[in-house]
Amino acid sequence: MAQNFDMVVIGAGPGGYVAAIRGAQLGLKVACIEREHLGGICLNWGCIPTKALLRSAEVFHLMHRAKDFGLTAQGIGFDLDKVVARSRGVAKQLTGGIGHLFKKNKVTTIMGEARLVAPGKISVITDKGTEEVTAKNIVLATGARARELPGLEPDGKLVWNYKHALMPPHMPKKLLVIGSGAIGIEFASFFNTLGADTTVVEVMDRVLPVEDAEISAFAKKQFVKQGMKILEKATVKKLDRKGSIVTAHIESAGKTETQDFDTVISAVGIVGNVENLGLEDLGVKVDRTHVVTDEYCRTGTEGLYAIGDVAGAPWLAHKASHEGVMVAELIAGGHPHPVKPGSIAGCTYCHPQVASVGLTEAKAKELGHDIKVGRFPFVGNGKAIALGEPEGLIKTVFDAKTGELLGAHMVGAEVTELIQGYVIGRQLETTEQDLMDTVFPHPTLSEMMHESVLDAYGRAIHF
Repeated sequence: MAQNFDMVVIGAGPGGYVAAIRGAQLGLKVACIEREHLGGICLNWGCIPTKALLRSAEVFHLMHRAKDFGLTAQGIGFDLDKVVARSRGVAKQLTGGIGHLFKKNKVTTIMGEARLVAPGKISVITDKGTEEVTAKNIVLATGARARELPGLEPDGKLVWNYKHALMPPHMPKKLLVIGSGAIGIEFASFFNTLGADTTVVEVMDRVLPVEDAEISAFAKKQFVKQGMKILEKATVKKLDRKGSIVTAHIESAGKTETQDFDTVISAVGIVGNVENLGLEDLGVKVDRTHVVTDEYCRTGTEGLYAIGDVAGAPWLAHKASHEGVMVAELIAGGHPHPVKPGSIAGCTYCHPQVASVGLTEAKAKELGHDIKVGRFPFVGNGKAIALGEPEGLIKTVFDAKTGELLGAHMVGAEVTELIQGYVIGRQLETTEQDLMDTVFPHPTLSEMMHESVLDAYGRAIHF
């Protein structure tokens, strides 16, 4: 006999488990179907374990700078297996917490592979057989996986995807990272800090290509200073694998050269998990591996929604979670506001960190805005100097006519923690005057946010 629910969520990643919990809080009878691990890619193989690895690299880097702080440290080293074990432990702790939250909120967990067999009807293959589940409302939160390009397929030994890089079989000596988006540059930063001779190849004209050009250039300068080799407007055409060596054929400016590496990480984007879900039979539109939705995550098929990575860019856990809340409230009869992509921050946890929200300077101009741009460097901030982190920049872009904050862009220490101030500003539709009139605490890095706004209007005090 089929189990019946008000709402069934397929996928227990940061979008799915949040949607399930919010639905249950609103009084709905909810089930969440997951084929592998509660927490999805984010908690198990993405956001969380990578941050644990990067924290280890950050501490390792600071240990080497001990004398800058009047300290002495000798015999500095690392045990990669223990670094990885700590990362996995952090992930395990958080995924276990989701199970507890499901029980607390009376969400039914079904472990298995789901397929839509008819409107409102799901077939689930579990380790006990096939179960049938029905629901008036179904939320697809199946996420995405690493894109694989012909000739660059990972093998887990010489060529890695993000999962392999999170549990590396060896410490790379000479590393090639293909792609300089958030995933690629974070792994490049991690292994480079631990001593790998690191080369990054980016097909676009700059690293971190979605970021403001000025921020990308600043970050690149720091990466190169740390010993990374950055190849822009370049393509890895193929990889020859022989023994313990990978020979990469890299094309740039019409010429192809070969370089040898012992490890390659492929980070060339993601594809949505849309296969074997029965979407075609229900008439769900899929475009380039992502489910097409409206601003409320509705697919056009009655009672069927799609949230998070499977529904397309921006591919961010916090966007997925917020969509999950919105859809749950919509299903429960509420009237939530749709998610605004332009007010969702992007964060990259390399060294130095990068964070942004809204329009870049170039995009604002392209859209016809008359703009004012403010900049403030870390070297002008007392807290940054005290921390020993004087390299960084905060940039703000305003509409000159209305004072609207169009975008904010940062590079430097802890900017991923600072960006939320500007996110709130955009959400509340604050103007430059609102931000200027706000009192920022001293001494903090946040004072640079204030100074950047002041600079856009020729009023910066400390630089």
